[in-house]
Amino acid sequence: MFNSVIERMMKKRIFYIISFLVIFCIEVLIALYVRDNFVRPYVGDVLVVVLVYSFVRIFLPTGIPRMPFYVFLFACFVEVLQYFQLVETLGITNRVARVVLGSTFDWADIACYAVGCVLIILFERLFQRK
Repeated sequence: MFNSVIERMMKKRIFYIISFLVIFCIEVLIALYVRDNFVRPYVGDVLVVVLVYSFVRIFLPTGIPRMPFYVFLFACFVEVLQYFQLVETLGITNRVARVVLGSTFDWADIACYAVGCVLIILFERLFQRK
């Protein structure tokens, strides 16, 4: 009984580690090579909340209630920091840090974060049934 619980948790961790790594690679490829008006600004923002969610689930494989909502709030918090131009205020010049933190507030980003979280919820519901 106890071993099966641990085994299920390890399987979930491995799933979320692989998910995180795959999505991270996709995000890096988008950031480095995609210069369009759809994939980079919208798909990238949808995927970033899935990336954060996958990262958190590595450490909390059983999850916590409303975790997609908390990830959404975190993403919105980062977006609000962009509104207040945190990167400029702190004088951050490192390109990677500027990309990760972002420098431009956009309501469309928040909508993309919401779409990403809805996709997480749908995936988790589908995954729980199996």
